[in-house]
Amino acid sequence: MRLPFGKQAEVPAQENQMPRRTTSTPPPEDFEERIVDIDVSAEMRTSFLEYAYSVIYQRALPDARDGLKPVQRRILYSMSEMGLRPDRGHVKSSRVVGDVMGKLHPHGDTAIYDALVRMAQPFSMRLPLIDGHGNFGSPDDMPAAMRYTEARLAASAMLMVQSIDEDTVDFKANYDGQETEPTVLPSAFPNLLVNGTSGIAVGMATNMAPHNLVEVVAAARHLIKKPDATLDDLMRFVPGPDMPTGGTIIGLEGVRDAYEKGRGTFRMRATCTIEAVTPRRKGIVVTELPFNVGPERVVTKIKELVTAKKLQGISDLKDLTDRHKGLRLVIEIKNGFHPEAVLDELYRLTPMEETFGINNVALVDGQPRTLGLRQLLQVYVDHRLDVVRRRSSYRRRKREERLHLVDGLIVALLNIDEVIQVIRTSDDSAQARTRLMEVFELSEIQASYILDTPLRRLTRFDKLELDNERQTLQEEIAELTAILSSDDRLRKVVSAELAEVAKTFGTPRRTILLESSGVSRSASVPLEVPDDPCRVLLSSTGLLARTADASPLSGEGERSNHDVLVAAVDSTVRGEVGAVTSHGRMIRVNVVDLPALPPSASPPSLSGGHPISEYVTLNPGESVVGLGSLATDGPGLAIGTAQGVVKRVVPEYPANRDDFEVIGLKDGDTVVGAVELVSEDHDLVFITTSAQMLRFTASIVRPQGRPAGGMAGIRLDEGASVVFFGSVDPVKEARVVTVAGSSTALPGTQTGGGKVSDYAEYPAKGRATGGVRVQRFLKGEDSLLLAWAGHAPARAVSATGKPVPLPEELGRRDGSGVRLTNTVGAVGGALGTHLPAVPVVTETP
Repeated sequence: MRLPFGKQAEVPAQENQMPRRTTSTPPPEDFEERIVDIDVSAEMRTSFLEYAYSVIYQRALPDARDGLKPVQRRILYSMSEMGLRPDRGHVKSSRVVGDVMGKLHPHGDTAIYDALVRMAQPFSMRLPLIDGHGNFGSPDDMPAAMRYTEARLAASAMLMVQSIDEDTVDFKANYDGQETEPTVLPSAFPNLLVNGTSGIAVGMATNMAPHNLVEVVAAARHLIKKPDATLDDLMRFVPGPDMPTGGTIIGLEGVRDAYEKGRGTFRMRATCTIEAVTPRRKGIVVTELPFNVGPERVVTKIKELVTAKKLQGISDLKDLTDRHKGLRLVIEIKNGFHPEAVLDELYRLTPMEETFGINNVALVDGQPRTLGLRQLLQVYVDHRLDVVRRRSSYRRRKREERLHLVDGLIVALLNIDEVIQVIRTSDDSAQARTRLMEVFELSEIQASYILDTPLRRLTRFDKLELDNERQTLQEEIAELTAILSSDDRLRKVVSAELAEVAKTFGTPRRTILLESSGVSRSASVPLEVPDDPCRVLLSSTGLLARTADASPLSGEGERSNHDVLVAAVDSTVRGEVGAVTSHGRMIRVNVVDLPALPPSASPPSLSGGHPISEYVTLNPGESVVGLGSLATDGPGLAIGTAQGVVKRVVPEYPANRDDFEVIGLKDGDTVVGAVELVSEDHDLVFITTSAQMLRFTASIVRPQGRPAGGMAGIRLDEGASVVFFGSVDPVKEARVVTVAGSSTALPGTQTGGGKVSDYAEYPAKGRATGGVRVQRFLKGEDSLLLAWAGHAPARAVSATGKPVPLPEELGRRDGSGVRLTNTVGAVGGALGTHLPAVPVVTETP
């Protein structure tokens, strides 16, 4: 049978035998074709074993001593031989690749460049060995071609090749026998544990996690000091892997298994924080991702899940990663969703949580073995002891050779005249060497060295230098001999060198280790915010918020430095309310978008609220004057205008529009107040700038459709306008607060005269009448600057929200006011199921 795969059988050489032709031309008559029968199964078995052996020992698996695959070892050795040290300039990567491929690794430039790139990537190696210049890629992107990048050895790589020229490791011939290469590098630090590795061979694979250099060195030094140390002892120094990209390792059971048996799995999670990414929304900020996971992979997966509606609660996703701030993924969460629950879903469905399977397979004495933590450290320690032993032996040998030459030179200096006489009387250098050896009892090496030494070195000063050098050499030889003759001294040297490496190149741990199994919090935290009852609040300075529940609000007692609440509407968390503007518009506001006040805020404070301008878009000169419910049942919304018009709006609002008209205003008219009625039995109250007040029952106002312009509410005096419109429950105790001043003064420049009176002192009148006097003007006063009617007690604040004391209550309903100490910006009262509103200063400039 012919050999498979085109392989030719070996034919015994014969004289004048012609080579086999590869064309269709028939062979000559004297050509005798020979076909060798070979068993296919035997050939396949032999070929496969040869291939498997090559992959296992020459490509995929690292050596347990230096932690390097052959291609990595050849790159570092070649760059060291090329002089590409950290203090030299970078050279083109293609030059390095070409030198490695031409001399040591004839397996293609792609494999060499890929290995070089990985050793230069800080997100792949815990301690990079190559100092790259240019685009060496990212976790998501490929690096630039080798002709565009440059490289040199990193400072840490010099530890790998340190003392390689001192007979510390064995060398072997390269693939063509013209060069030599090291079988292993000296490796002054445990590279296999520090940087980890991965590879797929034939019938086996390796996947080793990176670790912290300081921790690994501490464990190795402990093993050097106590060779019988247990795994528990070593894990006190190496509690778990330390990934280059940081992150969090959840659960250490798999890590313990891997350290004990060489195999195990653990989960890696991204490092995330929940922050306020916008004034209105929270978001998840990702600063670290699991090992070998790039931001683009996470972004792509999240987009796929959101598109497929398998992941809810995400409104936006931004990748703000750059070279200065590092990784930063901002995942904006929709209002109405708990960020913690969304984060749990991200861990469950995206690569923000990945599993790492440890498989510690490496070559030990040329054989692939699965090693635990102790075995890995033991192999490295044994290797390092052997390296230092061979280095010490080499250095002692070199110093002994030098001492031998120095002794010969000293003999020549002490007998300089006789030496010169011997040399001058000799016929040639060979005779002079022989006579020097006989006369002064020198060795051949010493005699040859004396003959080669220039006469200018045979001075008295050189005699002193040689004496000092001999003493130094004798001390160094004694020290090296002590190291070689004592195993304890040898171990101390290795331990001290490792300690210096950790001190120089050690960095803090990046990966957080968590003992817990990382149980999802989604079981206790729902994904969406429940549609619970709540109350929407509006302050006099335009801050908007919602309460955590629908419990009644109390305005009694002392409060913190904050403005008063001037509007309150019952709703649900996932419902909507309407903001009524001075131009007669109602704008929808999603309640879930509003910040929730903590339940402990009693009495309620809107210091945690957001400006209403973030939720509604106002026209120039337009302001928000109150809040209304969008419910289709109930008495509806009551509106009062500056020209004395009153209107009750039929609660039928368009569902497909975000803003709509609720009253048809006449030219020059504006809405002064708007309040959601609780009952038709409540009073509607007008107070004008001419100090007239009118109250009448809401039931006498007929509800109208949205485009209607309302009906007459109060009859105004000439030049007067409405300063307040609201609603009051006549059964409850209520107060009327008015502040009088000059209409010609600039706003905010006068304190005015304030007056507080009992609401019951003012009788109800018919709609469209002039009402009754509420305050008598004093000298310099001609108008009411501010007025309010509501449930007791009354409270006043300045324009900045600071409390302003009000005067004591007066018995006379038409009495004059008392001069105030500060300017009043707004007045509010008790907060119950109903709260009248005063104009809110939210005008757009």
